[in-house]
Formats: sequence, structure tokens, C-alpha cells
Amino acid sequence: MSRSSEHDTGHDDGEPTESAASARARYLERRRFLAATGALAGAGVLAGCGGSAPGTETGTTAGTATEEPMATETEEPTETEEPAEEGPSLAERYPGLRILSPEPENAEAAARSTYAEYITSREEHYIRNHYPTPSIEESEWTVSLTGLVDSEVELTMEELKHSFGTASVTHTMQCAGNGRSYFDPQVGGNQWTYGAVGNTVWTGTPIAAILEAYGAETSEEYFLTVMGGEHPEGEDVFTRSIPMSKVLDDTILAYNMNGSPMSADHGFPVRLLVPGWFGCNNVKWVDRMHVMETMVIGQPWEEAGAPESGQRTFTHWQQYSYRIDPEEDASATQYERLPTYDTREQMERTGEIRNAYMYDQVEKSLVGYPGEGQTVTPSPSGTIEVIGVAWAGDDAVDTVEVSTDGGDTWDEAEFFGPVGGTTGWRQFRYVWDSPAPGEHTIASRATDERGYTQPATVSAPDQQLRGIENDRFPWNQGGYGNNAYESHAVTCTVAER
Repeated sequence: MSRSSEHDTGHDDGEPTESAASARARYLERRRFLAATGALAGAGVLAGCGGSAPGTETGTTAGTATEEPMATETEEPTETEEPAEEGPSLAERYPGLRILSPEPENAEAAARSTYAEYITSREEHYIRNHYPTPSIEESEWTVSLTGLVDSEVELTMEELKHSFGTASVTHTMQCAGNGRSYFDPQVGGNQWTYGAVGNTVWTGTPIAAILEAYGAETSEEYFLTVMGGEHPEGEDVFTRSIPMSKVLDDTILAYNMNGSPMSADHGFPVRLLVPGWFGCNNVKWVDRMHVMETMVIGQPWEEAGAPESGQRTFTHWQQYSYRIDPEEDASATQYERLPTYDTREQMERTGEIRNAYMYDQVEKSLVGYPGEGQTVTPSPSGTIEVIGVAWAGDDAVDTVEVSTDGGDTWDEAEFFGPVGGTTGWRQFRYVWDSPAPGEHTIASRATDERGYTQPATVSAPDQQLRGIENDRFPWNQGGYGNNAYESHAVTCTVAER
């Protein structure tokens, strides 16, 4: 039986259909108009985004879970059929994206110019699905709260929206596999380049208010395990365990994206929004939240759905996938809880945490202008402005440096534009003075408030790194977390003035 997971390799590299190409042309024309009128953020300066093999090794740092998971009814899955064309295609709905696979829907930003703006439109915001996007009637959807609570409940969308407070947060959401295609040798999965990341304003209900209303156990060492409802019968449930300290801090059940309801592909009618953390934690199509003592781990969670099939029904994407594991045919050490959920700090503490979990995002930056392969002409004063964005998850970005010679020399850039809290990216600009005509490689590197800086390269597999060492990011079986600046550099041509 096949599983749609991080090791799917389906691509759609063919030419777009005529209708898709027309939609793309209309979209680009609209962007050019907005840029010309200054409506795009940064437009004024521009003018001058699988699991490991099963295993049994388990490490624990505290007591075991005692909650019984909800049983899942199973049946033999049917073969996936090509969907009938009903309405616009994925490419037509999202003309700002490059399609990696049409089903399940996976797509990334198609142009570097996405990263010259502060807010990412839904047409340019990446899509990451493990299973096909479900068709959901909001009026029929409920989210259940179970586990260590005074009273278990099923909440309708109407209740979620109107029985509690509302919060909005600017969040740079990035697929944990963003930059995977730059690994050498290549690893399995969707071959994301730079475009599986976007900065969006999300609006929804603070989960802390829901937990308080129903008497949930909210001690710092506990967890909220959140499950998506999109899985076909008999398939693993997309499940992530979020430490209660983060849940109470700023986590919401989001239903609006940039001021209007989310599209189905982005999680309509409701998704988990964990500000600053990798996209894998932001569970889409949430249908259950379970308060428990530990992360979801081991039995009975592994056998809750179909014990005879050997499925890791609730644990696959928490314990076996989204881990930094350099070893082939080996399983990541499993933990019930961690001393830190900061991914960078986990990678610094490999003696305590053998395989880091993809939680809080690591420091990263992208050049948005010039774009890859673009020819640019200096301004009358002989300068070119390099524009980009930088982020560091829960932590603030302290500085960004830019190199116009592939990383040999660096100069500090300056920040500009809005500040939406630490969980939204910062825009930066660098005035490149008197560039010589010809080809140049532009790189950027961010340093966060703790002093962590992007490394230069990805290590070789035989180095077996588990953390960032000697300016190298660890090559790993899942292709997760790549923030090496050489991978994400752009090559452009400076024209004669």
C-alpha cells in the first residue's frame, strides 16, 4: 500500500496548458501594474519551501502516556484515480506557483520576486499536502477536544469563531523540506527549491482560551496533540504534538488568511497555526485536539488504526518523519519530551537529542531581487539595490549580510518595511555600488539575536553530521531544514550602463 508522504516524487514539469498560461500571463500583468503604481511592498526600490524507516529504538526523558487514543475505522484503500477536471486546475488557481505534483497538491513560489514583498498573497503561498485536498462543508465540520480535560467536547466552526476571542498573527510559514533539491546526493520527496515559504497574516481563535474553557491540563510539561482530518480510510493520520508552553503562548486555530477565509488547499475551514515553527507543525483540516502527558509515541498510538498492517497510525509524522537523521536504514531515536523545542539548539545538543525534531525554525534569508538569471541595469548613479527577506522562527533576526561575489566578501544590509513581530520575516536592502558588468553570484546570510548564523554549505553524507558544524548544514535522509546560503544564492548579469 502506498503512502503520500515526504517521499513522494511526483512532478509536473510539463508545459502549462493554454488556459494555465493565460492565467499566469494575466497574473504577471497585474503584478507589473501594481509594481508600477507602488502597490507592492518594496516596489519602489525594485524600480532602480518522508519519513525514516520504521524502528524500535525509543529513548524517554519522563513518564509514559496513559491516554487511550480514539479508534480509527479502517478499510482496504482503493487505487487512486485521476481526478475528473472540475473547475480551474491547480495552476490556474495559483498562477504564482510552480506545481510539483497536482495530487496530492504540492507547489512552491515560482519567482524570486515573491521574496521582495512583505506579505505573500495566497496565489504565491506554497501548498504542501500529504493527501489530496479534501472537500469540506464548513457547516458540517467540527473540532473535538479530548484527553486531559474536565469535559470533552465537539466544537462547530460557528462556536470556534464566535464563542472565544480572536487573534491575528504574521507568520513566516516554511515547509521543513524547503531547499531539499539542493542536497547532494539527492534525497527522496518533493524537490522543493527556495519557494516553499511565505509570510502571511493568519486570523483565528487562541487555543489557550479553548483549553481554559474546558478545564484542560495546561502544565508546562504537557502537550496538545493535534490531528488532521484529511487522511483516506486506512492511512496514517497527520498528527503533531505541540508542547503546552508554546500552545499557551501564541498558537491559534486559524480560519482566515490575509483577511479572508483560507482556500481549501491552505487548510479550509481550520488549521493549526504555530507562529515561528516549521510548516509541518501547522496541521491543516484540524478535526481533533488531544491533551496528553507526552508527545504521541509508541503503543497504543502506533496500533490504534490497523495493528495488522504495521501502520504507525498516529506517530508517523511526529516520531519517524521530520527528524534530522543522517543514517540510511536507521530509525530516529524517539523521545516523550525534549529539554528544548528550538531546532537549532537541539542540533547543538546532539548528546541529549540524537535526531532533532523540526519545531522552531532556524535562521534563513532569501534574495528576492535580482532574480535567478536576471539581467539588471545599474541606476543613473551606478547602483543596484539587492532586496530580500530574512527570518529566524521564534527569534528576531539581528543582522543580514549580502555578498555579491559568491560569499568571498560580505557587507551588512539594512532592514526596511513593516515589523510584524519576530514570527514574520524582515525585509532587507543592500545598495550595491558600481557593480562591474557581467555575471555575479549574490548570496545573503542572516544572524539571529542569539548569534546563530546561516552556514555556507550542506555537508556530505559520509560526514554523518547531526548539527551545524564548521559552516556546514547536516545532510539528512529527509532533506529537512536546509538553510545553507550557497544553496540559496542567485546568479544574475549586470548590464552595461
